[in-house]
Amino acid sequence: MKILQHRDVLSIVLAGGMGERLFPLTRDRAKPAVPYGGRYRIIDFALNNCINSGLTKIKVMTQFKSNSLIEHIIRTWRLSFDIGQFVDPVPAQMRRGPHWFRGTADAVYQNLDLIFDEEPEHVCVFGGDHIYMMDVNPMLLFHEEGGHDLTIAAIPVPIAEASRFGVLEVAADGRIVGFDEKPASPRCIPGHPELALASMGNYIFRAGVLIEALEHDALQDTSHDFGRTIIPALLAGGGRLFAYDFSTNRVPGSEDLPPYWRDVGTVDSYWDASMDLISVTPPLNLYNPKWPLKSHASQLPPAKFVFADAVSQRIGIATDSTVASGCIISGGTIHRSILFPRVRINSFSHVEECVLMDGVDVGRYARLKRVIVDRGVKIPPRTEIGFDLEADIRRFHVSEGGIVVIPKGAEVEEPSD
Repeated sequence: MKILQHRDVLSIVLAGGMGERLFPLTRDRAKPAVPYGGRYRIIDFALNNCINSGLTKIKVMTQFKSNSLIEHIIRTWRLSFDIGQFVDPVPAQMRRGPHWFRGTADAVYQNLDLIFDEEPEHVCVFGGDHIYMMDVNPMLLFHEEGGHDLTIAAIPVPIAEASRFGVLEVAADGRIVGFDEKPASPRCIPGHPELALASMGNYIFRAGVLIEALEHDALQDTSHDFGRTIIPALLAGGGRLFAYDFSTNRVPGSEDLPPYWRDVGTVDSYWDASMDLISVTPPLNLYNPKWPLKSHASQLPPAKFVFADAVSQRIGIATDSTVASGCIISGGTIHRSILFPRVRINSFSHVEECVLMDGVDVGRYARLKRVIVDRGVKIPPRTEIGFDLEADIRRFHVSEGGIVVIPKGAEVEEPSD
């Protein structure tokens, strides 16, 4: 495969989103900083995709509650600047006036100096809030060889969900002939009334086209958003806009798996994507040595499972689960769950279909089912959560799908006798 000279490509990752629909996991952090999969942050997937694809000039635009996100990037993503490699967090700086980023396009417009400094031929603008694996090289090659002004990664989604995305209409050769951002009545794929072609929010621009479009948009009274204003303006102006078919993408080492992409914009979709990881053959392969997934590596001891007293049922056991370093399963049972580092499961407790983040402590005889517990929360002994949603909703956040979320810093009351 022909590969572009990556020195001519600058990657910009948009990571300033509030993630309101993912509340309360986004109460204290930006959506891209939300933990996922036992040891990652959501943004790690976009950054790993870039770096594994050889794209090592990366700027990360931050804004909303960005402290933990910036700390994570600085502590985790240290590349060699001496040879032109970097992952730089870029906080909002009001470079174009006394206002924060007013939209995704404005975030890049306010930082055009970064593009001028690097002088790239192409600019990748990727979202930092989706879970996916993608080799960017085929998309870059498709973009360059076709002489496109803009290439948009696209994927079919159920028509019932398409109103959450930008919806594309394409010709037989992939040229985009129509685009609607979050339409109330999405247009289906011809011949497939149950599907719509959705933008993944991943774009590759010719640098000159991007700069001109952003400068023109900045003078208009618009929402300054790629989906709502930049793409429609380029279409109206006769630009060469093409859709890249993400369904054809394969990463090295996982050629037998179909492409994986999930919008984890709600608690239910986040929980679903988490449960994807614990199947026998997960659709998202975290164990592919040819596509390594880097994140912050804590210096912790291995996970430990103790007690095997079958008579009293004091058994430390985990089935169909992932357990991170530093965890202690001390006589309790977990099933179909994800444990982040330093979680402790105490004796006779039972945890099922749960996500327990860093430092969670589950007391003796406690029972949890379909619960997401944010970092550092202590679950008192004999507590039951997830079995009586009417009672849970009076104490915690409960999603439409019945997932209970206990936020960071919550003090869970001990059950009354």
